[in-house]
Amino acid sequence: MTPSAQEGRPPRERPSPTGLPAQEAAARIAEQADWRYSRASGPGGQRRDHAQTRAELTVRAADLEGLPDRVARRIGAALGLDRRPLRLTSQAERSRERNREIVLERLERRVAGALAPGPPPRRPTRPSRAARERRLAEKARRAQVKAGRRPRVDEP
Repeated sequence: MTPSAQEGRPPRERPSPTGLPAQEAAARIAEQADWRYSRASGPGGQRRDHAQTRAELTVRAADLEGLPDRVARRIGAALGLDRRPLRLTSQAERSRERNREIVLERLERRVAGALAPGPPPRRPTRPSRAARERRLAEKARRAQVKAGRRPRVDEP
């Protein structure tokens, strides 16, 4: 257990390899991106017919301006912003503010995934000599079992 977990403190956010925390990057993107609100379906009674509680965030490649180039390229490639804008919506709650928070959380998760380090490079491995010999011995044994199932053909 980490010392912070033992003391009841929340663990610190791991720095991304780009040096910019995902939460900060997502906040900057959300400031530049387009927010739209519309009427949502679902619970809310008569209020639902009048209040615009559904939140939609549209992120385009141009919204990454203001971020370091390396970060912007990485996020843009991971989110596919070079092909199409990213649209995140929420109408799960009856409150516009809560739906906006949900959309921001989704954006933060996507940005964190984009900024996360990739998997370590694969090291090619070869089977050991003993493993090769075991495989060939098993293969020969199976061939003998299958050969024993075939009917014998007498040679002329």
